[in-house]
Amino acid sequence: MINRQETGAKSCAGCGAKLQTASADMPGYIPEAALDKEPPVCQRCFRIKNYNDAASVAVDNDEFLRLLGSIAGTNSLVVHIVDLFDFEGSLISGLQRFVGNNPVLLVVNKIDLLPKGINPNRLLNWAQKQTKAEGLKVVDIVLCSAKRNIGFERVIESIGRHRGDRDVYVVGATNVGKSTLINRLIRDYSDLERELTVSRYPGTTLDAVHIPLDDGKEIIDTPGIVYRHRMTELVPRSVLGALLPDKPIKQLVYQLNAGQTLFFGALARFDFVEGDRQSFSIYASNALQVHRTKLERADELFANHKGELLAPPSKEELEEMPAWTRHRLNIRRGTDTDIFVSGLGWIHVNGAAGALVDIHAPKGVRVLTRDALI
Repeated sequence: MINRQETGAKSCAGCGAKLQTASADMPGYIPEAALDKEPPVCQRCFRIKNYNDAASVAVDNDEFLRLLGSIAGTNSLVVHIVDLFDFEGSLISGLQRFVGNNPVLLVVNKIDLLPKGINPNRLLNWAQKQTKAEGLKVVDIVLCSAKRNIGFERVIESIGRHRGDRDVYVVGATNVGKSTLINRLIRDYSDLERELTVSRYPGTTLDAVHIPLDDGKEIIDTPGIVYRHRMTELVPRSVLGALLPDKPIKQLVYQLNAGQTLFFGALARFDFVEGDRQSFSIYASNALQVHRTKLERADELFANHKGELLAPPSKEELEEMPAWTRHRLNIRRGTDTDIFVSGLGWIHVNGAAGALVDIHAPKGVRVLTRDALI
């Protein structure tokens, strides 16, 4: 049997993992009979592309960080892609120390998920403010939707303006749309006939993928950083279809009195504890069911109906997830505030009266307040 080392320099054309025939539950596994196919594709990528099914594989997050840290010793343009729907959850904290003095271009992807009519200048100003608050210095910020081909020409123009005679490293958290955007770059600016594996599963790209450009330089697609503070990393794969929006979000507005609760399936819970009657706007996947009840009944309702009336996930899937943690948030009077739950979406507090709220979410999921996006 050919072992992992004996496959030589062959890498999967879809995810970049080194091909091996020894272990089906490790990255890069390929049946021996498929090794000579061009381009070679590992079994995982084959199943994603043909059956929308991804097997679990063991990927060391320290290896991701080692690859990211190696960028500092290069002369490159770093393109950091973030997900507008999960901005704080997908921004790489401390990116500056990984990339050294290399310039950073921030590409804010998935703007197509926001309701129509949002002023792009407002989005850009908001992204600039949030990026500065995170301590990230960037040469430019570009809004786009790689999937819908919105703003892609501005991405290309900005890369061309800031790249010079450099390679391009593309970095980002899992599932922010890196491979979708790079596939567009390959089709438009390279003779290489290949396509990176694209799916809604976190961690699709498993190793650095080098794509030669026509001018002799390269685009290097790095593995996605796996952040466990994102709900998308904690839920079973069967839940991702309901959690990840694939079309513009429809704003849901609830007029609530203090003492009322909103359940987001069985994934999270919002309690309006104290405050005057006011409206709260929900920005989450249209496929996710929101259920309203009285706060005094919330514990009983969850205990009796989780995984059924309150779903997803199912009862069995809930057992695989961390228990909920309560986050108490005091929304100050007169502020325009979002309550952000990483991977789930956000709740906009519309009233100017202030509010005391509790968010219940799986332990480890990032919950915070921020200046309103919309």
